[in-house]
Amino acid sequence: MKNVTANRNIAQQASRKMLCAVLIVAQVLGFSVSAQADRIKDIANIQGVQANMLVGVGLVTGLDGTGDQTTQAPFTAESFRAYLDQFGIPMPANQNFQLRNVAVVSVQAELPAFAKPGQNIDITVSSLANAASLRGGSLERTFLLGVDGEVYAIAQGNLIVGGLGVEGADGSRISINVPSVGRIPGGATTVREVETAFNTGDYVTFNLKRADFTTARRLSGAINSFLGDGTAEALDAVSIRVRAPIDPQARVAYVSELENMQIEQGAASARVIVNSRTGTIVIGEHVRVSPAAITHGSLSVTISESFGVSQPAPFSEGETAVLPQTDIRVTQEDSRMFLFDAGTTLADIVQAINAVGAAPGDLAAILEALKQSGSLRADLIVI
Repeated sequence: MKNVTANRNIAQQASRKMLCAVLIVAQVLGFSVSAQADRIKDIANIQGVQANMLVGVGLVTGLDGTGDQTTQAPFTAESFRAYLDQFGIPMPANQNFQLRNVAVVSVQAELPAFAKPGQNIDITVSSLANAASLRGGSLERTFLLGVDGEVYAIAQGNLIVGGLGVEGADGSRISINVPSVGRIPGGATTVREVETAFNTGDYVTFNLKRADFTTARRLSGAINSFLGDGTAEALDAVSIRVRAPIDPQARVAYVSELENMQIEQGAASARVIVNSRTGTIVIGEHVRVSPAAITHGSLSVTISESFGVSQPAPFSEGETAVLPQTDIRVTQEDSRMFLFDAGTTLADIVQAINAVGAAPGDLAAILEALKQSGSLRADLIVI
């Protein structure tokens, strides 16, 4: 027992010495910051420190006739009957309810990492059946479950609904936003803490939000230059494992210093993103085009019909006649051709496309043609 206590004290003393060394080096040397440098806390997450999704099913009451239609959603009546049974109010099993002031809803919440019992979290409430609006409703007590089926929070309160829905007797309806979804700020109280692996083991692992071998190498190299070789090692394109103190207080201060270090991320791969629904096109910085010639133009044909009147000479025996006239015009815009040399940059591409006057749809067609010809040195992604 004495040996265990002595070893623990030695480990804690070593942790404090490591932390002191970090703080001293930080004060003396400081961090080198470049114009494009990012903090580690902005580009990476700590493994095991994450939010947890909670969900539950409850009842919203007090609606002004905009609740579920039980004839089309029979589970609303069953849920209402089960809710009353909890308070010792039995209801006949064969009785049909017409509860237009009640709606069955889904309750969702995000439980932050390290959330402690008694803390409040925001919740989102959305209709599960055919409720027209949740405005003015109150959420009855609802248990929020985690992925393990345990209760981690209890929700209850009055809804805030930003949407508006108005319906006339003839079936006409006006809807603004979505009235069947609402929120309750601080509407759930945490009752159980989620255990994390932050204070376990001899290492802390940083996971990059964007997988990149260059960024992982730079991050591990920056930490090793800061604390000494062997402190950090890149496991793959995402994870960087860093040796950390065992003492919880020392570990918190240690990670605080590390996450505020700044490094320059590796450049992303060359990509062109095309949104087929909105016509938005984003061209990455490192997109290049090999030698290619492009022409752009359009051909328009206009056909118009008109009628002329043929009037005979006075005192002649001729008759007035209506003569149809057809006018056909063919217009072709000037088809401009421009040449992309080897190593053409993003600025060159944008300037050339603007000179042609191509619309977003035409630009997408040009980029697709360049990709098919093998001239576009980038990934073309259509979303």
